[in-house]
Amino acid sequence: MRSYLDFEKPVAELEAKVEELRALSASGDGVAISDEVQRLEIKASEALTALYANLSPWQKTLVARHPQRPHFADYAKGLFEDFTPLAGDRKFGEDEAIIGGFARFRGEAVCVLGHEKGSSTETRIRHNFGMARPEGYRKAVRLMELADRFEVPMIALVDTAGAYPGIGAEERGQAEAIARSTDACLSLSAPNVAVIIGEGGSGGAIALATANKVLMLEHAIYSVISPEGAASILWRDTAKAQDAATNMKITAQDLLKFGIIDSIVKEPSGGAHRDPEAVIAGTGEAIADALSSLAGLSPGELRKARREKFLAIGRSL
Repeated sequence: MRSYLDFEKPVAELEAKVEELRALSASGDGVAISDEVQRLEIKASEALTALYANLSPWQKTLVARHPQRPHFADYAKGLFEDFTPLAGDRKFGEDEAIIGGFARFRGEAVCVLGHEKGSSTETRIRHNFGMARPEGYRKAVRLMELADRFEVPMIALVDTAGAYPGIGAEERGQAEAIARSTDACLSLSAPNVAVIIGEGGSGGAIALATANKVLMLEHAIYSVISPEGAASILWRDTAKAQDAATNMKITAQDLLKFGIIDSIVKEPSGGAHRDPEAVIAGTGEAIADALSSLAGLSPGELRKARREKFLAIGRSL
């Protein structure tokens, strides 16, 4: 069953009417209403297209968090062959908020890492809503070092509200683990590509997204802090989250303009959750293009390009 966001109410009403007419027609109790159904379908499609063409930053935040949006597991199934996940950081334990392993992408060996939020109550609890603990980032470092040893490209799929802020995580060195994961990204000798597929929150995202090429889905968000967190700090009022979202420049369109990301992956009308197969296929094409653009670069050139890319962020001539 499709879940609608609050701002999608006009579209929801039209689509509900279409389903009602279809059910009436199927039961044989109504007159020929195919023309009316077609008219309403066109109207609903036009309303959806118009709505998503002018989303505010806060509305994009809600779309990025949509529970039916495809997650890491969906991309892993749709894009990679022979995916073999590896568990544990060899220091403390396993963290299922970050899933990683080796696979084949269009016939080539790759290392795949990503946040998994889960799609049901049970899986969301198991994956801790995509909020990794230190052992998750240490597992990521372990896999990056393996990828580097075998000169295998790395692909990261980022979707997290941020690293887990619990006491246990802090006691086990959360900040240090994030810093080492970020450093491991920067030090890779092989090319790496990161895709923000939903939320790219705080250091929890940058720990995997410090890549040669950073891609972002059209309605994803990427920020140092959530709009609610920023509002609570700046105004001591989480109700001002919409204002914070607007002023923080967290959308793909803003971040492309600032040079923080390299390209935007278009989403289907109505967001990735309306047509997961299409957005997964589009993401695959974008990753292939990014890897192709990095082919032929030496390890030193890859590291230099990656370093200069991030040092250039925020500079003004």
